[in-house]
Amino acid sequence: MQGSSTDVLICGAGAAGLALAIDLARRGVNFRLIEKAATPFQGSRGKGIQPRSQEVFEDYSILDRLFETGGVYPPIRQYKPDGSFEDAPLSDAPGPSPAEPYGAPLMVPQFLNEGVMRERLAELGHRPEFGREIVGLTQDAEGVTAQIGSEVVRARYLVGTDGGRSFVRHALGIDFPGETLGVRAIVADVELDGMSRDAWHRFGSGAAQVSLCPLAGTQLFQIQAAAPLEGNVDVTAAGLVRLVAERTGKNIAIHSVAWASVYSMNARLADRYRVGRVLLAGDAAHIHPPTGGQGLNTSVQDSYNLGWKLAAVLGGAPDKLLDTYEEERRPVAASVLGLSTRLLDEVRQGVRMRRDREARQLDLGYSGSSLALQTCQRHGLQAGDRAPDAPMRGAAGQPTRLFSLFQGPHWTLLGYEADRAAIAVRSGLRIHIIGPQGDLVDEGGHFRNTYALSPGEWILIRPDGYIGAVAGSGNVSALERYLAEVGITAGKRAVV
Repeated sequence: MQGSSTDVLICGAGAAGLALAIDLARRGVNFRLIEKAATPFQGSRGKGIQPRSQEVFEDYSILDRLFETGGVYPPIRQYKPDGSFEDAPLSDAPGPSPAEPYGAPLMVPQFLNEGVMRERLAELGHRPEFGREIVGLTQDAEGVTAQIGSEVVRARYLVGTDGGRSFVRHALGIDFPGETLGVRAIVADVELDGMSRDAWHRFGSGAAQVSLCPLAGTQLFQIQAAAPLEGNVDVTAAGLVRLVAERTGKNIAIHSVAWASVYSMNARLADRYRVGRVLLAGDAAHIHPPTGGQGLNTSVQDSYNLGWKLAAVLGGAPDKLLDTYEEERRPVAASVLGLSTRLLDEVRQGVRMRRDREARQLDLGYSGSSLALQTCQRHGLQAGDRAPDAPMRGAAGQPTRLFSLFQGPHWTLLGYEADRAAIAVRSGLRIHIIGPQGDLVDEGGHFRNTYALSPGEWILIRPDGYIGAVAGSGNVSALERYLAEVGITAGKRAVV
């Protein structure tokens, strides 16, 4: 048998696996990304990118490409039995603001989204290995041995991003409790004539509902429809023509079916996200009903949380740092599962589909995490919260944004009218001083209003855009200890 070794083996090249691969690649981590399917996924399934995930993709340097590839959501057009209809926006987002630059969800069909992610990964020098399936794994104190076809791969860590039927989760013996929600559905990407592309058309309710959504970036429509709980469902073009005609009363010609799936909706959450040197992310750890557009977004953000921690531990940080991955992400998945199932109940009852602030995921955070250090009582932003954006001006006079300063694999330390010399320079840390004597000027007062720091205070931003620590000028030693615990040690300044 052939054998090889790597630092991280990622099993599953969907959105979660690709996000983790991008994160590790930009940190210079040695990894392999395998996928049992012979070719990339070709369906639209997870088509909504929420504002928080848009911020993640900006950090990955692909957000502009995704906006080029996809488009905004059209209004929801709900048809009444008499043939009349009402239009309403999908999201109640008020629009972008200095602190939240992306207000509304973006539509990018999943196969196009993953295509952009693969392009970014290729720019970083890596590609998924398709047609490579994990069929066995064992682990010991030093690493994991995985059987990939006829090849034996030795990895220091293995991450299962291999979907709801995860081989990795089953091999670990991790329970996946939850429920089958009593809803079976059809989703299909089709070419059709007879419906305009200026709206997401929705007909009926309950077991008789069907919707036709124009897929941004394509000439396709996505059909979503309730399906009988038992029996075969005809998802050929002819079968879908009959179903759509029965439920809409309209003559809609369906010319071809690019992709189709019939599935039962589940809400499940893995009991554990880590066993030794093996971790779970994405649908391998949690599966959601599609309502609210939460599944793909939660999966990508799992990887965004895990990537920097894996790299830090591989670089010498304590292994216990990886325990904070489950500590932080499992409660988020539980909360999102609750949202998705609540929205599903509303759809079943015929309530107008609408996505509010909770669906945009901007308020998710880790305030109770062991990685949230706060040395002083304060109002407003707390350690563990998402770090907002703010327009700034550099000391040389050019405009910039906090998100531009955060972009990349480093940590960011912001001192408000603080003494730069109080914190030792470190590899992996960028320090900015805000104030008249600093390198950044808060010209419009947005930073002051949003972050509400007092002179001399410091705020530490994690690589995944959350506030790790808030410390006063008298608590620099606590900040120094925190940095050491996450693998950011003092020494010679490095280019990061």
